[in-house]
Amino acid sequence: MKNVTWSSRFTKQIDSEVLDFSQSLSIDIVLYEVDIRVTIAHVQMLSVCGHIKTSEAKTIIKGLKSVKKLAESDKLPWSIEYEDVHMNIENALVALIGDLGKKIHLGRSRNDLVTTDLRLYLRDFIDLYVDKIRETQNVLAIMAKKYASDLFPGFTHMQVAQPVTFGHHLLAWNEMLFRDEKRLLNTRNILNEMPLGSAALSGTSLKIDRKMVAKELGFKGITTNSMDAVSDRDYVCDFAYTNSMIMMHLSRISEELVLWMNPQFGLVELDESFCTGSSIMPQKKNPDVPELIRGKAGSVYGSLVGLLTLMKGLPLTYNRDMQEDKTLILESIDITMSCLSLLPRLISTMKLNKAKGKEVAASFFSTATDLAEYLSKKGMPFRLSHHVVGDIVKYCEKNNLELTDLSIDQLKNFSPLISKDIYKALDPMICIKSRTGIGETSPSSVTKQANAILARLKKHESVK
Repeated sequence: MKNVTWSSRFTKQIDSEVLDFSQSLSIDIVLYEVDIRVTIAHVQMLSVCGHIKTSEAKTIIKGLKSVKKLAESDKLPWSIEYEDVHMNIENALVALIGDLGKKIHLGRSRNDLVTTDLRLYLRDFIDLYVDKIRETQNVLAIMAKKYASDLFPGFTHMQVAQPVTFGHHLLAWNEMLFRDEKRLLNTRNILNEMPLGSAALSGTSLKIDRKMVAKELGFKGITTNSMDAVSDRDYVCDFAYTNSMIMMHLSRISEELVLWMNPQFGLVELDESFCTGSSIMPQKKNPDVPELIRGKAGSVYGSLVGLLTLMKGLPLTYNRDMQEDKTLILESIDITMSCLSLLPRLISTMKLNKAKGKEVAASFFSTATDLAEYLSKKGMPFRLSHHVVGDIVKYCEKNNLELTDLSIDQLKNFSPLISKDIYKALDPMICIKSRTGIGETSPSSVTKQANAILARLKKHESVK
């Protein structure tokens, strides 16, 4: 076995076990489409710059398109003898059109080729991510409007704190995903510079037009330092970090779904198509999908830590260690995308237990803050009103009462400022309707926020 890429300098063949150990084809084979795309653009540029004939360029490009068809139909004879996807494509091209195919590597190295391919591949996935996240935002906004007036307990420290609407809570999830969308677009912007033409590390003596290639491939510009260009993997770490943030948010959402579905909460019901049963307990309906999303977040975090650890001690420029970046980021992508694909359907089929939501939202002295604000509106300093309401709650707990169980005379014993209008302040629905500011929980605010989200998403859809 003789590797045609670099073996002319060597007197011994590479050990077969070493070849299997060092090959990356099993991982980077997924890059074949972008690799061909990049090579076609490179060949077009070589022709325009006079380094190959126009007729040669046409033959090469036709051959590359044929290689692509072979790959798409699983008829390309991939071999680890050629180490990676790049040399396999070149070898397949040579097999089709002869030695002319060997001209495609003029003015470039695998060092700048692999990072160009990877940037394009990740850019394409970011676009898919953004679409999926916007789909989920759309679902959340629609459901927020549906549940804009339905009471739901708001928690702090996992204790019932204040009443909100279920629609308001769903919009909180939406905000998480909106930040993820912005992080994705920022990552896309950062990686959208083309390193091709940097060659191994110092550029090439050939007069080439890097900007032409960048424009053809949709890059916003070109990298400005050839050494950094071939050794930079910041954009991979950025994407892995963004994946980790997405999965952190999906895990938080999943945690809430697991809790809410628990019969002791009984706040929501997940569709049976997203649940499983028990092998021994026939009554069980388990929230498997949210649990798995929650669990898979750990693997995505691991990819980020792996990438940071991989890069932390590498001197400039390219080192073979970097080959491992694809193993880590591709696993991160696969996991995150699978979770994002399930999320819109999981949420859209979820049903609120309205009666339970209303019951819990009105319990555990959830309107105590409104009672304190009621007294402050009557002229009592808030710190004093806070103390008075604390005394009222303590009395209720001692006597197994809710705030609304107290008579007006009982309430007046705590403060003469209290009058019959106090019961409006203790009504959860009246409480939430009073919170009409931007980002607040009133039905009108929730509906307005949801409509704004839907309008933004519709605008994005219209410009596609």
